[in-house]
Amino acid sequence: MAKVKPAPLPPDTMIGGYRVLRKVAAGGFGVVYLAVDSAGQQVAIKEYLPASLTTRVPGALAPEVPPEKLSLYRLGLKSFFEEGRSLAQISHPSVVRVMNFFRENETVYMVMNYLEGASLQDFIITARDLKQAKVFRESTIRSLFDEILRGLRIVHQHKMLHLDIKPANIFITDDNKSVLIDFGAAREVLSKEGNFIRPMYTPGFAAPEMYRRDADMGPWTDIYAIGACIYACMQGYPPNEAPQRLEKDRIAIALKRLKGVYSDNLIEVVEWCMSLDPLSRPQSVFMLQKELSREGERRYTKLTAVEKVRLQFDTMVSDNKKAGSGVTAASGKGK
Repeated sequence: MAKVKPAPLPPDTMIGGYRVLRKVAAGGFGVVYLAVDSAGQQVAIKEYLPASLTTRVPGALAPEVPPEKLSLYRLGLKSFFEEGRSLAQISHPSVVRVMNFFRENETVYMVMNYLEGASLQDFIITARDLKQAKVFRESTIRSLFDEILRGLRIVHQHKMLHLDIKPANIFITDDNKSVLIDFGAAREVLSKEGNFIRPMYTPGFAAPEMYRRDADMGPWTDIYAIGACIYACMQGYPPNEAPQRLEKDRIAIALKRLKGVYSDNLIEVVEWCMSLDPLSRPQSVFMLQKELSREGERRYTKLTAVEKVRLQFDTMVSDNKKAGSGVTAASGKGK
């Protein structure tokens, strides 16, 4: 029987001087509400509420935590609180702004500026369904990720990592600003301590080292995810998840199909970011920014007829193997 998710706070609940209007999103580690402050200004409030560690009946305020999970719950709570404190020190248009954070109801709440718009994932799905040669124009991709990398560079300068960069966590506002949202510090702490790593990460966007308990993580870990996001903007779908790539890496074949559609430079940037070896990736956001801004070196290599036949053959073989193993192209997950 599936575990029942803890109930969100009901509308009109008062927390920390804010009035909850409604739930807007929920994930494995928290719930996000639309709320208003005492002056009537709209804010987003994220509540630490890990579904794997807590329960809460409808109408209740405090989550219930089984005794055997209490130490792990508190560890994640501490990490979530420290994340709020660190983010509150960052002021950059491409990083979600934390305006306040407080403890109440035996949990922690993070108050952020409320953003109106849609996620990059929503835009990718819409663009993909148009079935054009290019999901996004190259100039759009470069401009979008130039903004995101400016924000990510500031995050890394504050000795923080995002650890859950994916199209769903890149928000495009109605005034065309791109913003990094939903940082994953608490998720990372719980995955290392709780021995349930796989459900923590989004397949396709998590770097290989995130699947190993003893691996070092750094800017190169977020950079892998940036490469995977650019890949999704080019292909319309996420890449295969890292464990599958370690067994049989098909990224090169997938990117080769895009020769002549996107520049050689952009394709090389994605391959560089998504190297399975962390040391072979850009080691800093600055290195990646420098390469991504090389506007004058765009070459478009068109495949010859022989190369197209070879690529089509390799693709058919690859797809047949996928079909035989029950793997879906969209998610990279098996049956």
